[in-house]
Amino acid sequence: MTSTQPTQRLARIGVDVGGTFTDLVLYDPSRQLALTGKLLTTPEDPSIAIINGIKRILSEAGLQPSDLHSVVHGTTLVTNTIIERTGAVVGLITTSGFRDTIEIGRETRYDLYDLFLEMPPVIVPRARRLEVAERVTSEGDVLVDLDEDAVARAARRLVEDSKAEALAISFLHSYRSDRHEQRAAKIVRALYPSLPLSLSSQVAPEIREFERTTTTCANAYVQPLMHRYLDKLEAELVELGFAGRLHIMLSSGGITTVREAKAFPIRLIESGPAAGAMAASFISRIAGLDRVISFDMGGTTAKICLIEDGQPDHKFDFEAGRVRRFQKGSGLPLKVSVVDMIEIGAGGGSLARVDPSSGLLKVGPRSAGSVPGPVCYGRGGDQPTVTDADLVLGRLDPAYFLGGELELDVDLVRSAFDGKISTAINLDVDEAALGVQRIVDETMAAATRMHLAEKGKDPRKYTLIAFGGAGPVHAFNLARLLKVEKMVVPLGAGVASALGFLVAPPATDMVRTMVSRLDAVDWTAINALYADMKAEGVSLLCEAGAIEEQITFKATAEMRHRGQGFEIPVALPSLVLSDEHLDAIRETFFMSYRAQFGRILEDSPIEVLNWRLACSAAGTDISIGQGHAVADATLEGARRGTRKVKFEGHGWLDCAVYNRYMLPAGCKFSGPALVEERESTCVIGPDSVVSVDSSRNLIINLWFVN
Repeated sequence: MTSTQPTQRLARIGVDVGGTFTDLVLYDPSRQLALTGKLLTTPEDPSIAIINGIKRILSEAGLQPSDLHSVVHGTTLVTNTIIERTGAVVGLITTSGFRDTIEIGRETRYDLYDLFLEMPPVIVPRARRLEVAERVTSEGDVLVDLDEDAVARAARRLVEDSKAEALAISFLHSYRSDRHEQRAAKIVRALYPSLPLSLSSQVAPEIREFERTTTTCANAYVQPLMHRYLDKLEAELVELGFAGRLHIMLSSGGITTVREAKAFPIRLIESGPAAGAMAASFISRIAGLDRVISFDMGGTTAKICLIEDGQPDHKFDFEAGRVRRFQKGSGLPLKVSVVDMIEIGAGGGSLARVDPSSGLLKVGPRSAGSVPGPVCYGRGGDQPTVTDADLVLGRLDPAYFLGGELELDVDLVRSAFDGKISTAINLDVDEAALGVQRIVDETMAAATRMHLAEKGKDPRKYTLIAFGGAGPVHAFNLARLLKVEKMVVPLGAGVASALGFLVAPPATDMVRTMVSRLDAVDWTAINALYADMKAEGVSLLCEAGAIEEQITFKATAEMRHRGQGFEIPVALPSLVLSDEHLDAIRETFFMSYRAQFGRILEDSPIEVLNWRLACSAAGTDISIGQGHAVADATLEGARRGTRKVKFEGHGWLDCAVYNRYMLPAGCKFSGPALVEERESTCVIGPDSVVSVDSSRNLIINLWFVN
């Protein structure tokens, strides 16, 4: 699928595979048409739902697969593989004396007082970690030549005796000089040409041996699986008649090529959640909002991300497969660029239960997923979920779930609540369902407060943008708990993550390590680093469909006071630097340092470790509302009637029910109300005013929160 981009294939499709639903958005710029789709995920083979969803949305648009320019896809396959430990058999070849780096780690305990502390299992057990003689200094000079025969022996032992399906090579200080890793790779490829191979100097070319080696091993661990998955998906798309390009979402929020995704699949570990953040960024820009809390609640998890000036926060490290889901330090540390967000085990499918030891009601983090799904789906689930509670409380219309495609069984849900929850805690079904909702909303609010507090931010100064299938159902309560005065719910909120795939730009992040005091930097060497990174970024983005003249670059450096153990990112004024920029760089460092720590150390020497370059092309502007525009729409025409909904502190209230697609721009109404669309329902509580803006976003003002 490396064809050129013919002008007649203009339509694009974004596909987001979640734990419960697979979401799709189709955009055809020739007709200014946007259509959405949602169907249950097929966990045994995610491509089944993808292909079925593409067929369906193309049929609704009156298009053929040959009319498609591209498909943009994100997947949770990488993170699920690491969490479930279902990846490949991996072997590691490393420098003599450093065999146990990934097991020793940083010699820290994530819980000092737990005598039975469980550490995250390593990706590569000791028997499959082999050493070879070689040594490069931290300046990139060769201290000990590579023992090429030892590399060949190690490769044969790992592949033929240990049955390794992929190899990782991580040598000491290869971030400064990759000559030994490159030579070792040539030896291995000569022996096993088709064997997946990951080099640390390519996967994570930056300082810190433990994290770099762990990231390289994790990349090798998921590489064979991602090769098979993407090859199968490409083949099925070709069989469907698709002749355009398949693009993949990165964890950083950019899109890349299939080739890059196969080579560095670890960079996709947060690709699905990143798409939601990119959608919220896009919505914040068109709505003119500069401070936003992105709230994406799906069937399995809720994701919270801070967005300022139309851009999400980023970070360059990530923990995967935590032994304790919310305990920092209990997972595998990875050096990858990701959108900075928190994920909470709180989704529509989160299971509610009564803890037998304490007798307390608990919700999540386990989810019913799509199989068997919530009780109300009637697909075999017998444990009540958050979605079941929403149905009991009147928030969902049992006859209009997924636009009426999936009828929900209220009686089955009430029976499950009665048998599993209500009797055990001595509450009627309605109060038990309200308790489930209260717990999940308070859990999300507490996590959001903590996330913002760590950044020194006050949620009351932000606007909440809510999306995901369950997001608009719970956003009003979340906003109330956070004391947020305004929230925005976009049209098509239930599939907004899929929209994120289409508005995200082709983008990539690169890094090189060169440690130096700021006042002694070799600017010639640094400028050469940036020139190399720029050329590499331009080549990759052009392959992903970007126009070279439209690519923009953002240079940053990770700096610290000398002797400190951690760095902060500092924006650089140019890609070509000299001593003339020293004062500006120093002042920017002090400004960032003060913002994070509340003070500066003016007399302490400043040290630079990593030099980063973010490359990005222009994204696509889309109006998702145009696919559902209704001529002569009026507020009264949009009203479907009323439904009773139970609100905490108010009891059962009569709520006006509106058809989302019939609400015209400029109309206003008051809560309590329900606004229904095919993929989600927006629940609007009392003491609020709703307006519809020109982009058909719901703007909900909560005037009672203060």
